[in-house]
Amino acid sequence: MENSKSLKLENQICFPLYVIAKEITGLYRPFLDELDITYPQYLVMMILWENDGLAVSSIGEKLYLDSGTLTPLLKRLEAKGFIQRKRKKEDERVVEVFITESGKALQQKACEIPEKIHNKVGVTKEDWITLKESVQKILSKIEK
Repeated sequence: MENSKSLKLENQICFPLYVIAKEITGLYRPFLDELDITYPQYLVMMILWENDGLAVSSIGEKLYLDSGTLTPLLKRLEAKGFIQRKRKKEDERVVEVFITESGKALQQKACEIPEKIHNKVGVTKEDWITLKESVQKILSKIEK
């Protein structure tokens, strides 16, 4: 029965990671509601603001999403006028995603969100960076 301690919720790393992810994502909601996008759509847009014209497969790799999850997200963003999907001329199997003018305007509005989230959480930038680096280190071990 000594192994039953390993099953206590308080001894799990997965639980606080799950809760913090859920809570931080929730903090984004009011800011993203103002932009009429969801958190997953925000993640897609951030990738495209950094690298416009990416293939759907590249976006999926960066977000750890399969095409079955990503395609509906992209369709909704396209319906809102923030992106445009185009088949690559050289290889029509490849779909590339481009930011529209509305998507660029959205970027201007979204620029304030990271600072607002940081202020809402109320931890130092150093703690924020340390947490991100620790999580990234664990993630890189899992990916191997």
